[in-house]
Amino acid sequence: MSIQVIMRDGMPEYAVLPWDEYQALLGSGRSVSAAVPVGAGTSGALPKFNTLPVLREAKGLTLEALARSVGISPAYLDLIERGDREPGDVIRRALARALEIEGWQQEA
Repeated sequence: MSIQVIMRDGMPEYAVLPWDEYQALLGSGRSVSAAVPVGAGTSGALPKFNTLPVLREAKGLTLEALARSVGISPAYLDLIERGDREPGDVIRRALARALEIEGWQQEA
C-alpha cells in the first residue's frame, strides 16, 4: 500500500493514498497503522514540490487562495505545481508559511 503521511508539528495529520487503494482498504476492514511519514529515514527531509497540490488540498485551499496568500498569480502557482517552474527562495518561504510546514527541500 502506498500511503503518504502529511505531518504537522512532528505529528501525523493526514494520510493520502491512491483512490483504488482507499476503496480496497474500506472493503477489507483493515486498519492502517504502519504508515511511513514522508521523508522517513532521512534526517530533516522536507516535502518536494510535487506534493504541493496534495498539501494545498489537505489545507482546504484552492489554487487561487494559496496564490493570493503567497502573493503570486494563480497561473504561476499552477506552473509550480506542475513542475514547469522552480520558485525562488522568497516564494518557497511564503509557500511553507502559508501551508504551515518547515520549508522545501531543494529539487535534485
